[in-house]
Amino acid sequence: MRARTAPDGSGLAMSEMAGKTRFDDIYDRPDPRAYFRRLAPFAYEIPQHAQGVFRRTLAERERSAPPGPGAERITVLDLCCSYGINAALLNHDLTLDDLYAHYTGEEAGRLTVSELLDRDKEFYAARRRADAVRVVGVDTSAEATAYALAVGLLDEAYAENLERVPPSPGLVRALGRVGLLTVTGGVGYVSHRTFHALLAHVRLPLWVSAFVLRTVPYDRIAECLAAHGLTTTTDPERLYPQRLFTGPEEQRDAVARVLAAGDDPTGLEAAGRYYTRLYASRPRAA
Repeated sequence: MRARTAPDGSGLAMSEMAGKTRFDDIYDRPDPRAYFRRLAPFAYEIPQHAQGVFRRTLAERERSAPPGPGAERITVLDLCCSYGINAALLNHDLTLDDLYAHYTGEEAGRLTVSELLDRDKEFYAARRRADAVRVVGVDTSAEATAYALAVGLLDEAYAENLERVPPSPGLVRALGRVGLLTVTGGVGYVSHRTFHALLAHVRLPLWVSAFVLRTVPYDRIAECLAAHGLTTTTDPERLYPQRLFTGPEEQRDAVARVLAAGDDPTGLEAAGRYYTRLYASRPRAA
């Protein structure tokens, strides 16, 4: 969850995010301690809900098109990856609560950045799952992606703004092995432009698993995915909480946007927190 710039560099990628509180400063740090300290009071939780979904989707994706003898497993691309939180939960025996405790505790607060990096390398290595998959991260924050790469959460990291410029040669190469694209907090800050930039270079059958706020339309991204041969589905009744609102103004904006979209905020946004839907995209059947 981070603010992105518009294609002209002047602001947000989509006006739908204008009423949402910005947390820009917590992504411009060399480690995620400020990220977890700032988000803890708002019970930011969507990565935990995504953990099981991503694991199941990855397993199903690999069963649908298993690699040939000697071939590598598919790569996961986590879009708007920030400090590698989704990769941490996907590939390690950890919960989001574990990460909150790890980064907001007294011990973490006493460490230098270098000491924290050394501690985190050991922390994640000791909890690495046997079925861990290769993860590539894309985000506009060079600080956040550098941390995730340094501690081993990401296998490759690209600090690139695909709303403004095409993917780098390195990212283009990495996209050749991507079979699953995940995102939990970026849709609305990135638009169909970013998805088109990525899908233009994908070589394997791609599945997309995106958690999207109910305040943000997904239509143009779904149309972009359809243009690349993917069909998108969602269960409108299955919702996932994201976080508490930061205050009345943010809540009023969210409720107004949900109502404008034809949805009912009663007991959901009207009760005090953002909610997301899961959009799943897969190649159309031949």
